[in-house]
Amino acid sequence: MATRQSVDQLLQQCEDAIRVAQEQYKSGSMQQHYNDADFTNALQSLEDAYNDLSKLAFSANAQQRDQLHRMRLQLQQLQNNMILLDH
Repeated sequence: MATRQSVDQLLQQCEDAIRVAQEQYKSGSMQQHYNDADFTNALQSLEDAYNDLSKLAFSANAQQRDQLHRMRLQLQQLQNNMILLDH
């Protein structure tokens, strides 16, 4: 069983990854964007957070799984936007 603390910590980690990725997405959408390493690192952080969510979902209860699923959808949407961005 996943503890509430472990779920909260992981959700916070995901929110942090989303915040950084959104900043990189904004930066990447500007013409003067040359920092591909930070963009790639943000994308990797999203992927890592997604994988951690998937692992934790196995030991979560129904309510926690719902929270984790919603966060996974947010991560996927931002990943897709970043991948499709022509920067």
